[in-house]
Amino acid sequence: MISIRGVSKSFGDNHVLSNLDLEVKKGEFLVLLGASGCGKSTLLNLMAGFEKPTQGSVSVNGKLIDDVTSACGMVFQQYALFPWQTVQQNVEFGLKMKKMPKGERAEIARRFIEMVGLKGSEDKYPQALSGGMKQRVSIARVLANDPDVMLFDEPFAALDAMTRQVLQDQLLSIYEQSGKTIVFITHSIDEALMLSTRMVIMGSRPGRVVQDLRNELPHPRTAEIQLSEDFISLKRSIWETVQEEVSRTLAATRG
Repeated sequence: MISIRGVSKSFGDNHVLSNLDLEVKKGEFLVLLGASGCGKSTLLNLMAGFEKPTQGSVSVNGKLIDDVTSACGMVFQQYALFPWQTVQQNVEFGLKMKKMPKGERAEIARRFIEMVGLKGSEDKYPQALSGGMKQRVSIARVLANDPDVMLFDEPFAALDAMTRQVLQDQLLSIYEQSGKTIVFITHSIDEALMLSTRMVIMGSRPGRVVQDLRNELPHPRTAEIQLSEDFISLKRSIWETVQEEVSRTLAATRG
């Protein structure tokens, strides 16, 4: 579904990514992990077409990405909802821009509003919603546009721990229902283990893949799984890799 070949990205003298190769299969839930500054968000922006690589190529579903593409839908950390529009209108927005008939787009929006657990909130405005509810509206809006790939840039980072856990459970349910290919950024190893089918750990200066892991933890992944030996062992292994990369980066910075 996603093919990244020999990608490097620089902003002036700042070399963010270097000769990075990555393949993402259809239906995977890939989580990108790594310390701040390792290029995770830049990589996501390249997939979405918000940025262009300095070298190399990015393709989604066999099509070279050289501009913003409807093949990818992005969910940001900030909710980016229109405050003057209701939940229903926000979710319909992309469909309206596509000139879809009013009745058809309303039906699609209602279906995804229900999928994210907001049935009954269609006529509410963003200021009447909690942070978790706003993020669910953002997810529903992306789903309504039916992209090939959903990109998540730390979407739950600003939420409290309990809300974050609830939204992780809901996102897993949405993933299983929709069958979408997902690429998700997080700094949380626990979150990566709860959500992913595969995890890529990135190193920095410049950004590159240092570890690529399958996540074979069984479903359903309830909170109790975090106490299992398999979960703890995998978390320890990932933490050792991340800690080593952070230490290497700090040493290079001091040098």
